[in-house]
Amino acid sequence: MMNFMKNCRPYIFAASLIQLALFAGCSKSSQGSVPKNEKEIHIRVWETKNGVDEFIKLAGKAYTEKNPNVVIDYINVGLNDMIPTLEHDGPNGIGADIIASAHDNLGKLVSKKLIMPTENSQEVSRKVLGACSKALTYKGTMYGYPACAETYALFYNKKLIPESSVPKTWDELIDWVQDFNSTHPQQLGFVMDVTNGYYSILFTTANGNRLYGETGTDASNPCMNTPSAVSGMKLFQSLRTKLDLAGIELGSAACDGMFASGNAAMHITGLWNISTFERAGIDFGVAPLPSLPGESKPASSFSGTRGMFVTTYSTHPKEAAEFAEFLISPEMQKLRFELTGALPSINISVNNKYMGGFLKQLDSAFPMPSIPAMSKFWSEMSSVLWNIWNGADVQTELNSLNAKIRG
Repeated sequence: MMNFMKNCRPYIFAASLIQLALFAGCSKSSQGSVPKNEKEIHIRVWETKNGVDEFIKLAGKAYTEKNPNVVIDYINVGLNDMIPTLEHDGPNGIGADIIASAHDNLGKLVSKKLIMPTENSQEVSRKVLGACSKALTYKGTMYGYPACAETYALFYNKKLIPESSVPKTWDELIDWVQDFNSTHPQQLGFVMDVTNGYYSILFTTANGNRLYGETGTDASNPCMNTPSAVSGMKLFQSLRTKLDLAGIELGSAACDGMFASGNAAMHITGLWNISTFERAGIDFGVAPLPSLPGESKPASSFSGTRGMFVTTYSTHPKEAAEFAEFLISPEMQKLRFELTGALPSINISVNNKYMGGFLKQLDSAFPMPSIPAMSKFWSEMSSVLWNIWNGADVQTELNSLNAKIRG
C-alpha cells in the first residue's frame, strides 16, 4: 500500500525466486487449445499474496479460456520489491510483463522508464472511477490499469458507541472520548497510528490545502507549512493529552490490536482490516472521518489506486495490455472484491455493509501525489509527526519538513 515501507528483500534473492517460478511455470487451463498456427504466449504477472494471488490465478484461467494461446503466469513478488527487482531482472530477460504497484510510485516508474503508457487510455479512463484515472495520470499521460481503489475511514465498535453517537467533527470526537475515557478506565475512546503520514496527513487538509498543491505535482511547494497545515497539526498535537493518549503505543499493529480486542471504541484504518475485525467478533461500523474545525465535509484522506502496469521489458506488450484491461471488467472487479475486499476501480455495486462509509469518505479523499518527491515525504514525515506529537513547536517542525521535501 505505502511506498515508505523499507523492508525490501535483497534483489538477487528476489531474482532467484522469480527464476525458479519461471522454470516451474504455471499450469495451463484445461479448457481450450492453441491453434496450430498460433504460438503459445506467456504473460508474467508479478503480484503479492493475501487474496490477490488467487485473483490473478482465477482471472488468468478465465482469460486463457477466452484466449487459448495466452497463458498467465502468476509470480509472487512483494509490493515494495517490484521496482528494484524489475530494475535488476528486466535487463537480464526475466522481468515481468505486468507488475502491480501503488500509484504513488508512478513518478518513479515513469522517470526510470520501467512502464508503458496505457493502451486505449481514453476508453480505459471512461470505464474507471475519476479518482483512479487521475491517480494513474502523470504529466498528462495515463499509465497502467487501475485494479482497485482504497482510502481509510473511522471504524467504530457498536458495543461501545452507538451509531447515533459517532462524531461528525473532531470537536465532537474529543468531547465524546473524554466522557468515555472517564467512565471506562481500561479502554480508550479513540486510537490511530499517529506517526504514519498516510493517516495523519488528514490534519493538514482544511481549506483545500493539499500536499504538493492542488494537483499534487508542484514539487517546489509542498504546502506543509501553510496556515491550514499549522492549525490542523496543532489540533493533532492536542489529541495526545485531550484523548488521554500520552504514553500509549500507537503504531498500526498496536491500534489494530486494541480495536480487535474490544478495547478501543474508534479507530482510523482501512478496508484491509475488515476481515481481521470480523474474525475477532467485533460488531463494528464504518463512517467518514470527522470534519476539521470550520469545515462541513469529512476531513480529506489520502486515496490510493493500485495499478497493473505493462513494463517496458515485456516481450508481449500488446497481449499484456489486453489482459490488464480485462482485469477492470465488471466480472473481474467483482471477483477481486470478493477475494480481497478492495474497493472496485469501476462504478459497480458490491454487497458489503461497510462500503457506504468508505464511499462517502472517498468523495472527500485525494490521490496521494505520485511525483518522485513523495519518497522524501515518506522518509521525513514520520519523525516530524513524532516530534509534534511529543510537544515540539508545530510551526518550526513544519517549516523544516517543507524545506526537506521539496523536489
